[in-house]
Amino acid sequence: MKIGFFQNRNGRGSILLISCLLLGSAAIRVGSEAGKAVATESPVPVAMAENRPPTNLEEPVDRDGISEMLKAFQAREERIARLERQIEVRQKALEVADKEIEKRLSTLQQAEESLRSMLAIADTAAEDDLATLTSVYENMKPKDAAPLFEEMEPEFAAGFLGRMRPDAAAAIMAGLSPQAAYTISVILAGRNAQVPKG
Repeated sequence: MKIGFFQNRNGRGSILLISCLLLGSAAIRVGSEAGKAVATESPVPVAMAENRPPTNLEEPVDRDGISEMLKAFQAREERIARLERQIEVRQKALEVADKEIEKRLSTLQQAEESLRSMLAIADTAAEDDLATLTSVYENMKPKDAAPLFEEMEPEFAAGFLGRMRPDAAAAIMAGLSPQAAYTISVILAGRNAQVPKG
């Protein structure tokens, strides 16, 4: 007949039960002792406690350390002052360069305007000269103008004939040799063919 869960024929169940009770008791003791040890330990780590500022005002101050720190600050301040001076010098140089560039740009703009006006005058003068010469050829007798056109380069002659009144140009063409008249006609026709048609 069985008396308990842990009991068997050899009595091993009792030994197992006693062993479990002893182990549980030991664990409870260790836990309570560890709690006391944790409670009595200082909450501030030792390293932090060592780095705390001295509470005694009569302790000596590290004057060498402060002196070195002041020297480092002075050296840094001198470097910053040097850099500021260099920046000021560069800024002044840039301002001078900007003024010089503005002056040169103004000079270039004036030169460009002068050149444009000269080109306009030259174009106008050339156009006036061509108009005058064309008028002279138009007013010449065709029999007198034809030999001149015969001697001209065909492109040059075609340029004048193209600017003339049609009746004056036709009278001069009639006085040209067939070869010269044909060449000038081909040039005039080619120019008119290249004009865009609307």
